[in-house]
Amino acid sequence: GKNGVPVAENFRLEQSTIPDTIQVGQVRVRTLYLSVDPYMRCRMNEDTGSDYLLPWQLSEVADGGGIGVVEESKQDNLAKGDFVTSFNWPWQTVAILDGSLLQKLDPQLVNGRLSYFLGAAGITGLTALLGIKEKGHVAAGANQTMVVSGAAGACGSLAGQQIGRLEGCSRVVGIAGTDEKCSILVQEMGFDAAINYKKGDVAKQLGELCPGGVDVYFDNVGGDISDTVISQMNQNSHIILCGQISQYNKDVPYPPPLPPDIEKIRKERNITRERFLVLNYMDKQGASVLQLCQWIQEGKLKVCLVLTDFMISLAAAFQSMMTGGNIGKQIVSVSK
Repeated sequence: GKNGVPVAENFRLEQSTIPDTIQVGQVRVRTLYLSVDPYMRCRMNEDTGSDYLLPWQLSEVADGGGIGVVEESKQDNLAKGDFVTSFNWPWQTVAILDGSLLQKLDPQLVNGRLSYFLGAAGITGLTALLGIKEKGHVAAGANQTMVVSGAAGACGSLAGQQIGRLEGCSRVVGIAGTDEKCSILVQEMGFDAAINYKKGDVAKQLGELCPGGVDVYFDNVGGDISDTVISQMNQNSHIILCGQISQYNKDVPYPPPLPPDIEKIRKERNITRERFLVLNYMDKQGASVLQLCQWIQEGKLKVCLVLTDFMISLAAAFQSMMTGGNIGKQIVSVSK
């Protein structure tokens, strides 16, 4: 159904067998890591709201970002022992995949921490970096203030902690849901300030922390929080429409329309709010991944991962992610 928060009972773990032999062009892989992401909630609807996302089918294997090691290959450019990744990796411990759809990984780029390729050095990091570059219109020396909602999440924590500043923002303020998260954002991730939206007057706190208004808003959540931020944005400012997680459990179009009074503000102040899809910028993937890996190696990007064992349950990890229970990227460790 379209309305409601996913629970563990929406999933089940099954044992099955796969063929003993593989065909030309195929590879047998052993899964190492699986990524659990907010967009997957949309795939639990018959209409995902996005033409690039197919819905998960009832009683079929779910899929998403994954990393594994090749155990057998009949694909020319892949050999046993190679590490590979895909955006459509099945939630299986072992799988037979089309080798032409897999991307080979170089562990040295992330100092051997392969799981980073599902986070800071993967689609998550690319979304933060390219979102700011392509939709943030950040200019070095322009003294811009950036606000990040969902700032303790996988994408928000990367966008705010350093990418925004490395690209030129002079002040970065995060919005999260607990005092602990806000403390980590400021003390460990380099945010200038953070707001616990569950405490106090968010609009008042935002006005105090951003006295010159907001120039760039990295929007991960939508809803009331975003309405509050937009009301304090400057003329000719920019919204990076990354996600709307507060709306994913509701039957609304994506991106959900703004309330009339907020839309009026947006138009009067010429605030851009364009849908951002990182897959439209894959021609910049190679250079961007290298940049992210360099920042990681230099210690300029702090990587925050929550690793969950596969047998503890992918479903539990999914539920925790959708209710904002973790800080950083949610990744399931399948085997070692």
